[in-house]
Amino acid sequence: MVDLETIYGIEYQKPQVVLLQETGIGVAEIAARTCYDSFDNSENQCVTDFNDLCDFDGEWQGAMSDKLEEVNDIEHSDLLDNLAWTHFHHSILEHSNLSFLIKGTSRGVLQEHARHRIQAISVRSTRYTMSGIINAFIASLSAEKSMEWFVQKLLSFDMFVTTDEYYNTLEIETIYRKLSFQNREVDHAGGDFLKLCIAKSSLDYANSTESADIKFHLFQTGKKKRNVGDAFKHVVTDNWKVDLIVTFNLRSLKNYFTLRDSGAAYFQIVWLAKAMKDVTPSKYLDLIIK
Repeated sequence: MVDLETIYGIEYQKPQVVLLQETGIGVAEIAARTCYDSFDNSENQCVTDFNDLCDFDGEWQGAMSDKLEEVNDIEHSDLLDNLAWTHFHHSILEHSNLSFLIKGTSRGVLQEHARHRIQAISVRSTRYTMSGIINAFIASLSAEKSMEWFVQKLLSFDMFVTTDEYYNTLEIETIYRKLSFQNREVDHAGGDFLKLCIAKSSLDYANSTESADIKFHLFQTGKKKRNVGDAFKHVVTDNWKVDLIVTFNLRSLKNYFTLRDSGAAYFQIVWLAKAMKDVTPSKYLDLIIK
């Protein structure tokens, strides 16, 4: 079910988030216990047992690996809670990591994300994934009503976080005009616009008398132009929908939630922060959210 909200008169899709992996808080407690040499004080027996196994005899590696599963499953640590909320010793939280799959946020949000220094982020690349849009433009040149055909094709792509068809049509018409301008200018300068757009093996299709629909199908099923987005990133707006994987350590996630789940943040990244928080287990939130 798509979650929608209207802001400033424009309806948006909210992002969807899945927690892909979590490392647990056990290693963070081991880090803290190492600082204070206080393993025997842990309420988690597996943490004490883990330390007792560290005698480095011939069997230690296998035994520690088995015990580590228990350590990573602990749900609470009195020491971590004390360090996080009484002494504000947050460096030990950096030993816990969470990875999120984010579907359907915007490139505008992506710019906000870039301000968070400590994260691992992998984003759907416009450089490699714009073939469908460029193929549609080239195919549209064979349609009787080229812009209308292009608009209808791209409306089916679900490209934007906005959902109003009229508004998205304005976005797509702008893309069409930008590409038309580039087509004209490249050819006027003696270049070959088609060679920027499609693979050499598809050039014959572009020059054929087939319909726009057939040409689009042939382009889509044929070999893709390598790095096609290099020549066309100028058509991308902040409204463009992207998917990404992001991994935060728990200390950085605390900073992210503090700054982004607030009234001062950009509304789309507030939606994302709330969605990420919703899938974050309570054992982590208890250490970073009051």
